[in-house]
Amino acid sequence: MMEGFPDRLARVREMLSLAAESAGRPVSDISIIGVTKTRSLQEILVAASIGGLTLFGENRIQEALPKISSWPEDLPVEWHLIGHLQKNKARKALLNFTMIQSLDSIELADILERISLEIGRQGVPVLLEVNTSGESSKYGVKPEDASYIASYICENCRNLSLQGLMTVGPLTEDEKQIRSAFGLLRGLLVSIGKDLNKTLPVLSMGMSYDFHWAVEEGSTMVRIGSALFGTREYN
Repeated sequence: MMEGFPDRLARVREMLSLAAESAGRPVSDISIIGVTKTRSLQEILVAASIGGLTLFGENRIQEALPKISSWPEDLPVEWHLIGHLQKNKARKALLNFTMIQSLDSIELADILERISLEIGRQGVPVLLEVNTSGESSKYGVKPEDASYIASYICENCRNLSLQGLMTVGPLTEDEKQIRSAFGLLRGLLVSIGKDLNKTLPVLSMGMSYDFHWAVEEGSTMVRIGSALFGTREYN
């Protein structure tokens, strides 16, 4: 499966460059996160050693922990939690992940704040997940609640460092709907940053099927799985 990885990575980078050029942005402003759900440690090591990727996103903590614990100490890596975080797994998330991209409630923010104090971890990078599509199957705060919750985090959770916003695009091939969701998140990032008088550098949006549109709409971080690793094989 990983024999074609260099070619897939080259295609992703080419699409990324074209999208950035179309938007008048430097491609260096956009980070690639390799989404490694269901992927083996060996596959991820290939992506890191051959492809030079250093950012990887996992959806489930229990699946991620063996990979994280077995990672070579001399190989640079950041692990991002991009899937829904259950409150009872907050401690494991804080102990193992560089960034939590799926903060989606005040209650979870309070729990992360309390545990981070207990374990002595400061400045935990987090993203506020926003449900920009309105789909009931997706997690994330409502767009109209995002500003208040962002303000709450910054004012009451001093051990958390709000870096920006994250969303999952709508499950459709309709370019207009997808761009609308991404444009909504970009607008929220701008307005929340102004309200907080704070720079929020991260806009995490775009996956294998829509990342080119996400980049054109302002994404600074794209989460790529199958376009890099090939079609997933579920047991």
